[in-house]
Amino acid sequence: MIRKFIIACAMGGLMLGATACNTVKGAGKDIQSVGQAGSDAIKG
Repeated sequence: MIRKFIIACAMGGLMLGATACNTVKGAGKDIQSVGQAGSDAIKG
Protein backbone atom coordinates (compact mmCIF):
# COMPACT_ATOMS: atom_id res chain seq x y z
CA MET A 1 0.00 0.00 0.00
CA ILE A 2 2.74 2.47 0.96
CA ARG A 3 4.78 1.46 -2.08
CA LYS A 4 1.85 2.23 -4.40
CA PHE A 5 1.41 5.61 -2.72
CA ILE A 6 5.10 6.47 -3.17
CA ILE A 7 5.01 5.43 -6.83
CA ALA A 8 1.85 7.48 -7.41
CA CYS A 9 3.46 10.54 -5.82
CA ALA A 10 6.61 10.11 -7.91
CA MET A 11 4.61 9.77 -11.12
CA GLY A 12 2.53 12.82 -10.22
CA GLY A 13 5.67 14.82 -9.59
CA LEU A 14 7.14 13.77 -12.92
CA MET A 15 3.97 14.72 -14.75
CA LEU A 16 3.82 18.12 -13.05
CA GLY A 17 7.47 18.68 -13.88
CA ALA A 18 6.94 17.70 -17.50
CA THR A 19 4.01 20.08 -17.94
CA ALA A 20 5.91 22.90 -16.23
CA CYS A 21 8.67 22.69 -18.85
CA ASN A 22 6.85 22.53 -22.17
CA THR A 23 10.00 22.86 -24.25
CA VAL A 24 13.64 21.95 -23.97
CA LYS A 25 14.43 25.67 -23.92
CA GLY A 26 12.09 26.12 -20.96
CA ALA A 27 13.73 23.21 -19.14
CA GLY A 28 17.12 24.77 -19.74
CA LYS A 29 15.96 28.07 -18.28
CA ASP A 30 14.55 26.26 -15.23
CA ILE A 31 17.84 24.44 -14.64
CA GLN A 32 19.78 27.66 -15.13
CA SER A 33 17.64 29.55 -12.63
CA VAL A 34 18.10 26.80 -10.03
CA GLY A 35 21.86 26.94 -10.57
CA GLN A 36 21.85 30.72 -10.25
CA ALA A 37 19.84 30.57 -7.03
CA GLY A 38 22.29 28.04 -5.58
CA SER A 39 25.22 30.19 -6.60
CA ASP A 40 23.64 33.28 -5.03
CA ALA A 41 22.98 31.36 -1.81
CA ILE A 42 26.61 30.25 -1.60
CA LYS A 43 27.91 33.80 -2.20
CA GLY A 44 25.36 34.94 0.41
